[in-house]
Amino acid sequence: MRTLGGEQVEEAVAGAVALLRTATDRDWESVRAGRSEWDCRYTAEHVAGILVAYAGQLAGRATEGWVPFEITFDEGTDNEGVLQVAETTGVLLAATLRATPREVRAFHPYPFRSADREGFAAMAITEVFLHTHDIAEGLGLTYAPPAERCADLLARLFPHVRPDTDPWRTLLWATGRGDLPGRAPVTEWRWRNNLVIPAERLTLQGVTPAAAADLAAGGDGGFDWIDGGPFQGTRDAAGMLVKAYETGVHRPAWGVFVLVRREDGRAVGGIGFHGVPDEKGRVEIGYDLVEAARGNGYATEGLRALSGWALGRETVTSVRATTDPENTASQAVIVRAGFTRVAGGSVEGGESGDSAEAGEGGEGAGQFAYELRG
Repeated sequence: MRTLGGEQVEEAVAGAVALLRTATDRDWESVRAGRSEWDCRYTAEHVAGILVAYAGQLAGRATEGWVPFEITFDEGTDNEGVLQVAETTGVLLAATLRATPREVRAFHPYPFRSADREGFAAMAITEVFLHTHDIAEGLGLTYAPPAERCADLLARLFPHVRPDTDPWRTLLWATGRGDLPGRAPVTEWRWRNNLVIPAERLTLQGVTPAAAADLAAGGDGGFDWIDGGPFQGTRDAAGMLVKAYETGVHRPAWGVFVLVRREDGRAVGGIGFHGVPDEKGRVEIGYDLVEAARGNGYATEGLRALSGWALGRETVTSVRATTDPENTASQAVIVRAGFTRVAGGSVEGGESGDSAEAGEGGEGAGQFAYELRG
């Protein structure tokens, strides 16, 4: 799986600085940066400020808000000096990313009030790409970052955006900086870091399209799995998520999650929705565990956490889970999570496939159906 971290941040900053250094003799303050209301000089200063702010969030383990500091430039700092600060803050962020454990999350407002180290790396790289584009456009320079990296950013931070043949052009469109044939202009956008739902011993960590593609291809998705994982049901669900992403119907909050132990950061299973809530507000959950993790109550804990989160949404009236009649272990898990057996079918469609613990289909398909209402 291609990762986003310190090395990729340094590469992005180096590419931007190399281009902008060719125009340091120009007046950046009198030139507007692309479609932005900012001038080129202020935009470059903003990039440096963002890089050090992200480093501060991770280094300070900030969870409630932004660390209250900012950088200022000495009076008389020229354009070359601004680029020197950008290089320095890029190094600071890269070093912080390398020193930050995977499980650390720090405050960022969009959309779920936190991001992990890869999320901050992805946002930083995107900031560098986009604002370098803005400055270059204002100064009449040509700039295009690597297409492969742009595709990584889209799959990490823009899971709701259907990918296109030109990732850089798609990223510009998704952030209100360009047009794509057949798609309405974007006038407002936000970062889409993955959702993490806390439980007692676990965290349920939302799987991005980038991680899903790796899981579906036989990789680890960026997670540290216990021996024997991930289970095939998780890989199948990840494959369905990728298909939904590629067709533009993926909805991240109603996708796939990995069950991660708090004590050691190791992944023990997968859980997820079979799709968005239907017209009656019903949604179905499927899950599985790595065989070595069974018998510890993880499935029950994960099912309680995800169903509780779902029932906290205004659009959800009930959560359903189904299982084979002979799967008494799964039936016990579902009942312990508070579900009651009902007659009738399950919610159809979605991104989470069959699993060892709970699959698709209702009782009419030879399965027992259970429901939990808010």
